[in-house]
Amino acid sequence: MQPLHEATISPPPMTHREVMRALSGLLLAMFVAMLSSTIVSSALPVIVTDLHGSQTGYTWVVVATLLTMTASTPVWGKLADQFNQKVLVQTALVIYSIGSLVAGLAPSMEVLIGARAIQGLGAGGLFALVQIVIATIVSPRERGRYSGYIGVSFALATVSGPLIGGLLVDTLGWRWCFYAGLPVAVAAFVVLQRTLHLPFVRRPVKIDYLGALLIMAGISVVLVWISLGGVQFEWASATSIALAVTSVVIIAAAVWVEARVAAEPIIPLHLFGDRTTLLSTIASGMIGVALMGSTVYLQMYFQLSRGMSPTKAGLMSVCMVGGMMVVSLVSGRSITHTGRWKRWLVGGVAVAAAGLALLATIDESTSLWAVGASMLVLGAGLGATMQNLVLVVQNSTAHADMGAASSLVNFFRSIGGAAGVSAMGAGFAHQVTAVVTDGLAKMGVETSTLASGGEIPSPSELPEPIRLLVEHAYGVATGHVFLLALPFAVAALVCVALLRETPLRESVLREEELNPEVAAELGIGQPGGVRT
Repeated sequence: MQPLHEATISPPPMTHREVMRALSGLLLAMFVAMLSSTIVSSALPVIVTDLHGSQTGYTWVVVATLLTMTASTPVWGKLADQFNQKVLVQTALVIYSIGSLVAGLAPSMEVLIGARAIQGLGAGGLFALVQIVIATIVSPRERGRYSGYIGVSFALATVSGPLIGGLLVDTLGWRWCFYAGLPVAVAAFVVLQRTLHLPFVRRPVKIDYLGALLIMAGISVVLVWISLGGVQFEWASATSIALAVTSVVIIAAAVWVEARVAAEPIIPLHLFGDRTTLLSTIASGMIGVALMGSTVYLQMYFQLSRGMSPTKAGLMSVCMVGGMMVVSLVSGRSITHTGRWKRWLVGGVAVAAAGLALLATIDESTSLWAVGASMLVLGAGLGATMQNLVLVVQNSTAHADMGAASSLVNFFRSIGGAAGVSAMGAGFAHQVTAVVTDGLAKMGVETSTLASGGEIPSPSELPEPIRLLVEHAYGVATGHVFLLALPFAVAALVCVALLRETPLRESVLREEELNPEVAAELGIGQPGGVRT
């Protein structure tokens, strides 16, 4: 990486053709990052069964990636102010590739979870840096012209990930779900090396390593407590109380560091003084719970309760993704045309809550048409909500805080997703254990690890009466998961209802910033972008 003291000269603006060449490598990198989250969803039941994992292990294969991705994203953003962004993107690709290779070779659940954590570090860098790089090479006025390409990349990864994962599991084996991203990562590395030439503005920045460490540690302890509580230990036990107290102490220390110690905190606490940012951030966290819980546990439902192959289970995800894509495009165009956004947010969260309520009624006998329709409703609600929450925060934020405020919304959505997967996983495991234990007792069969939170069974290998019981348990537990998610959607609805609608501004700057002196202070219009 280039040291801080080296001087750089900003090159002239890039032409559309040059931007598109550079964007090709960035889109490949973004596709790789998104693929790491979606391709494994169809394979998880098979992976956990093959590695003799537990329901808790199933949850942590997902949470490990979410946790490191969430905690590292703001750190990558700070590094981008000090070092060459192109080298950082390529470094993130290398980290992601190492994690993928280790995951593909994993001999046990423990190694797999560790490898997924490494993958999350790389994916966090790619998610953070691609947006920063695009802001570096494209002016704010022209940036919307290229944002659609990013949306297409997200959509392709979201739709194709479960399908590719399912096909690989059914043909080559689950390990190829991790190997599949490696050629794309290598291609992205090579294309970026050839096509990406960035202006580089350096300024003295102090990275808040202590804050990042405390935030990650605090979130980790909370997730351990939520995911293991009621399964590995009782909620009222000494272990549970110790974990809860430890998490509070660490998070309190993180808040103190961010407020009093860090020169440039990972999470600038003054942003929470803005009503719109505060409410939108809380709503984003609540929405993250619904999004991640639905994508993770629906795949288990289709395979373990409905007897689908990974490929067919992946095909079912098209219902939710289709709703997200269509409504996201329609709501975005409507908001751009009218400048009004609150009706879409309130309506979107209300529709998402309705989708969760519908999915809370499913079990192993529910019509697949009904399940698909419910997923479509949930997807439509999420499509009108997720990106528009970021837009609302950007509209109310000063230019100097734009990056921090935007990442804050995504940061809390990731935290909500990780916490949601853990909390839902604990509820899911408890419900499965209760139903199977009760069913086995009625059959006069001795309770085994099948009903004690142990290994996830393969229904096809079980005797017929027990197979039907297991399918029933997983069907009921899936509905229970969405019932747990419903209050979070209601909380998000309250938050967006309390937002004050202000028309979207047509300038990069807020009204009070629209004068030459403030623009000069912020660095607007100067070569290389914004000085914060």
